Amino acid sequence: MQNDAHSDLKIEQAPQTLREIAVDRLRSAIIAGRFASGTRLVERTLCDQLGVSRSVVREAIRYLEAEGLVEIAPRSGPVVARLDWAQARQIYDIRLLLEAQAAADCARRADAAIKAQLSAAQAALEAAFSDAQPQRLYDATTQFYQVIFLAAGQDIAWEIVQRLNGRISRLRALTLASTDRHVKGQVRMARICKAILANDPEAAAQAVRDHLTEAAEIARRLLEHEARAGAGAA
Repeated sequence: MQNDAHSDLKIEQAPQTLREIAVDRLRSAIIAGRFASGTRLVERTLCDQLGVSRSVVREAIRYLEAEGLVEIAPRSGPVVARLDWAQARQIYDIRLLLEAQAAADCARRADAAIKAQLSAAQAALEAAFSDAQPQRLYDATTQFYQVIFLAAGQDIAWEIVQRLNGRISRLRALTLASTDRHVKGQVRMARICKAILANDPEAAAQAVRDHLTEAAEIARRLLEHEARAGAGAA
């Protein structure tokens, strides 16, 4: 009884550490393109920009290296990882397999509670598209897919997707900025949601395939153009 009387004192969520804040800020900057591919990440400069110690910066860089957003270049140290079409194609292939299956399984399992969760995630996603704040959109998109994967019972697959999430967000930033879409990404994802809510696994899987196939083609054109431009400048 005495413990119950003080239950309001319990800390439900620990505050972010400096390292977590630094990781979030650097990740967001890389995804948004503020640090371009191949940019050298100088510890002293990052310390000044973030207002943290060198040890915190080093921890953040190690964490982002594990996510595939940073790589260690010989004689140069940490740089923003280059993202080319060969790598992006593999990411889209993995997403296509995992997300289509998850959407189909989610559609089969979707009961009233799952549909309510997904509808709320879709509403948050629609608001994020309208808000035009990139980080909010990436977070809302991640939450949308998390609902689908976990409701589908695909928790291991979701762990795989999460490991790729930094690179997925970089590609998402690239394709969202493009006006060369036959159907807006916002509409594509609404179709995924609609198929799941209708308990139609085939339509849900096809909606995922349509969405990712178009996004992959846009990414291919942009990344190959970037590679040609870089080669020409060299």
